[in-house]
Amino acid sequence: MDRREALKRTAWIMGVAVSAPTIMAVLKGCAAKPGIDWKPGFFSEEQAVLISQLSETIIPKTDTPGAKEAGVPSFIDLVVKDCFKPEDQLKFVDGLKAFDEGAKSEYGDSFAELDPAKQLEYANKVNAAAVQQSKIKDAERPFFLMMKELTLTGFFTSEPGATQVLQYEAVPGAFHGCIPLSEAGNGKTWAT
Repeated sequence: MDRREALKRTAWIMGVAVSAPTIMAVLKGCAAKPGIDWKPGFFSEEQAVLISQLSETIIPKTDTPGAKEAGVPSFIDLVVKDCFKPEDQLKFVDGLKAFDEGAKSEYGDSFAELDPAKQLEYANKVNAAAVQQSKIKDAERPFFLMMKELTLTGFFTSEPGATQVLQYEAVPGAFHGCIPLSEAGNGKTWAT
């Protein structure tokens, strides 16, 4: 028996009509809230959850680790905190806020609380708009493209990204300049 059926039967037995908003509140309350397993140094906990969900949408876990498992969200937190100028930090935080507000207005929920299919759909839509905006001469770099860049950099410089997705050899062997790509490591790109 599913939750909806259980609620209906309970309401029927109790002789009480349960309203649709009440049922939705109970059903929504049963869903696990997204969380983080790292301590943000720059972002608030809510922003850190959003960054975690968005980075995992950009690089999801498949047969290789996803962005969360590779530590990308904490990498983004560290880079924004230690490497961005204060005005760039503000732009990033404002972009993150606008991204989440767009998800709320379009789907009625924070991006982090959407199901993965809606997260991907919204991220693809925002990505397409960001790519178009970046083609405009002298346009400011869109938040989403900055987020993608940080996610990709964090992932491919992490141990899982460099060793499980890319080829990695800590101390390269002999140089063989003229060999077919198929003989140079199973067709994978080399990590640097």
